[in-house]
Amino acid sequence: MKPALQRANVSQLEFKLSLLTPLGITSSDLVKIVTCRPKFFSSRIHLVLDERINYFIDILGSKEVLRRAIIRNPSLMLYDLDDKIKPAIEFYKGLGFSQEDLVAMLMSRPTVIPRTSFNKGKLEYIQKTGVTRDSKMFKYVAAIIGVTRMETIQEKVANLEKFGLSEEEIWCLCGKCPILLTLSVEKVQRNMTFVVATMKLAARSVLKHPFLLLANLETQIRPRVDLVKRVFEMGMKPLVEDVSIATALRMSEKRFLKVYVMCHQEDVVEELMEFYEKAKSVKRLGVESKKYVRKGFPF
Repeated sequence: MKPALQRANVSQLEFKLSLLTPLGITSSDLVKIVTCRPKFFSSRIHLVLDERINYFIDILGSKEVLRRAIIRNPSLMLYDLDDKIKPAIEFYKGLGFSQEDLVAMLMSRPTVIPRTSFNKGKLEYIQKTGVTRDSKMFKYVAAIIGVTRMETIQEKVANLEKFGLSEEEIWCLCGKCPILLTLSVEKVQRNMTFVVATMKLAARSVLKHPFLLLANLETQIRPRVDLVKRVFEMGMKPLVEDVSIATALRMSEKRFLKVYVMCHQEDVVEELMEFYEKAKSVKRLGVESKKYVRKGFPF
């Protein structure tokens, strides 16, 4: 048994369980909750738990959805209801988010709501993207800016400005591809440096091709650029001529190999595949130990 649960007040524990049981939470669910948040039952959630449950049932539409949301993120029962949860949800509603959007957000990205904070500065950032409320992209833009600290946003904008992009261009880019605001400064620096220094493309190329910033440099961009260069150095031609490098980078792996590798003689194919596999296996120092998990917003 978890130490925090052993120290829990028995009467309070019984009261909390009596409120959670009608939601359909099983003993198996309780194990998951305590494993995820060991101090869940020793916290003072009993003070407003019934109010919180009723509020979330109203927002999510059913007890079953709330049960699944609690299992996904037990802290929904711990966050400050009046100072954190309600203001964030009301703000999202004011921005045009539907109940369906809020349910999807809480189920897919359960920490988004409590991490959300809006102020005048963030609303100005949303306006600078040029994305209007009737646009399908608006929810993505608003949610990503809402959960990102002002200092972090400023740092990421300044990072792109170093490469000669104007603030207006950067915000327009974020409006078209808001997921860029979730990328680390280091990743953007490395991709931009490669685009400008190695690919010899103008920095503004990313405005038309945001993929150049999103794609993995080690496993996709660099190996493909090197392979295309190798094909031309060998005096060979791709299956489809006049294909831009940006288009080549966007191709599926099967299509890319068909255009640049499989269209040649067997001995050339073997040589190019060996070269390509070797290029993809070269990892930056320290990358092996990192795990990248990116989840998109569920709208």
